[in-house]
Amino acid sequence: MTQPTGVYSVYDASGTTGVGKGNREDLVNTVYDISPTDTPVLTALPRVSAEAVLHEWTTHALATAAANEKIEGDDATIDVETAKTRLNNRTAISNKVAGVTKTQQAVSKVGMMDAMAEAVGYKMKELKRDQEVMLNANTAKVSGNDTTARKTAGFPTWIVNAATVIGANPTGDGSDTATNGTQRPLTEPLLLEASQLAYDDGGSPSLLVVGTFNKRIASTFAGNQNRNVDASAKKLVNSISVYEDDFNTMKIVADRFSVSRNALLIDTEYAAVAYLRSYDTWDLATTGSSIRKQIECEWALEMRNPDAHAIIRDLTTS
Repeated sequence: MTQPTGVYSVYDASGTTGVGKGNREDLVNTVYDISPTDTPVLTALPRVSAEAVLHEWTTHALATAAANEKIEGDDATIDVETAKTRLNNRTAISNKVAGVTKTQQAVSKVGMMDAMAEAVGYKMKELKRDQEVMLNANTAKVSGNDTTARKTAGFPTWIVNAATVIGANPTGDGSDTATNGTQRPLTEPLLLEASQLAYDDGGSPSLLVVGTFNKRIASTFAGNQNRNVDASAKKLVNSISVYEDDFNTMKIVADRFSVSRNALLIDTEYAAVAYLRSYDTWDLATTGSSIRKQIECEWALEMRNPDAHAIIRDLTTS
């Protein structure tokens, strides 16, 4: 079959010569973005206030438990109180800047009415992802100056309850970093060791944060339970989302923004995110035919008691 001479087709209407473009585009009015925005650690931790760029708090430990026998009629003597410890972290300033031209703000757009509002929404999500990275990072606190940004110490710099240390632990006050060692696979005995370390010091970790590879490894742990098959739904359950051992019950979460060579056991009662300045958005000065907004917060990790947590360092990631 052949096309009759002179018939006007979509090829003619869409062409660049002859009758030219006569058909409207078929463009879905939605922008599809699958960038991950979940922030398990930032979301799990309570939110508190800070009042200075040096954020401080106090920890205390009871006297070591021991046999306690006294003679009948013994005169009372004062038991010396154990000293408190003051810890601190530095607030970090995290921000994003959104900018669009006034022309882009005016034209008809795909998937949005207001280009600046959309840009601010994206930047807010990016800002929280950055915070998640910083909470997980093996980064020591930095006091900063007029030319150096302050840094808040991340979880790995505070924790000395580490299972079978290969490299070297940090001091445990956020002032220095852990030293990497030879990587080894995540195993159930390592997880049990870390859980016990936190428990022995009085902690009760409720969150196990791992990278995506080690989430798969954790789902192979046997524990003392069998895998289940939901026959009615024709579904095989091949994942562990909660792990209960002799000491703690932990929700296992895969964190795309974690340090993938670490597994963090977090007691969410003894850590928080302290905000000196909460999320704020303001207009920046107009310097031409564009508009800009800055989104910013100032915050610190408040490691209320480092001994409540544990870590497994130097894990393989593939």
